[in-house]
Amino acid sequence: MTQNLHRYQRIAPYYDLLDLPFERGRYRALRPLLFQDMAGELLDAGVGTGRNCAYYPSSATVSGIDISPAMLARARTRCPTLAAGGRLYQMDVTALQFPAARFDAAVSSFLFCVLPDQLQAPALRELGRVVKPGGLIRLLEYVRPTGKLRRAISYVWQPWIGWAYGASFDRHTEQHVPAAGLDLVESRFVVDDLLKMLTVRVPVH
Repeated sequence: MTQNLHRYQRIAPYYDLLDLPFERGRYRALRPLLFQDMAGELLDAGVGTGRNCAYYPSSATVSGIDISPAMLARARTRCPTLAAGGRLYQMDVTALQFPAARFDAAVSSFLFCVLPDQLQAPALRELGRVVKPGGLIRLLEYVRPTGKLRRAISYVWQPWIGWAYGASFDRHTEQHVPAAGLDLVESRFVVDDLLKMLTVRVPVH
């Protein structure tokens, strides 16, 4: 995770500008879907610069974590309620410093496409640990397209997104859900065959 920390420390001042065309054309319409049927104490894992903040449910109390202090600094400006409440934390998603069953639900947008394969199950397991049994975890992530044209374009983009974000289209997060001890509730594409939303549930034992 050290490499990703350095990468996001470097890119934080430019992150929103680089993402602006995608935010306006794609992400803005998807972010409310992350929070459907969610309330209570929520965790936004990989809060980044705080793009989700405008879509938090009014009935929820949200905490955000990110590995990068520079990204969190921008989130404090965009998420004044979280900042004032001291609910923005520098943390690694694979080693969350919260007690078990602390949250009613959790969300993550574009975090798992940054995590290398060996950290996928540990990160999912940690989210499952801090969410109450029966609670939902919802993830919005890029995947490698199957359509010929989009697939070819994704390979052209791969060197750039790998250098800038540490991201990949080939993380296969969905396949790691069972190994993390979680139940897959729904897997659906929300933009063509490129962006997928996963909903998983923490089992009730």
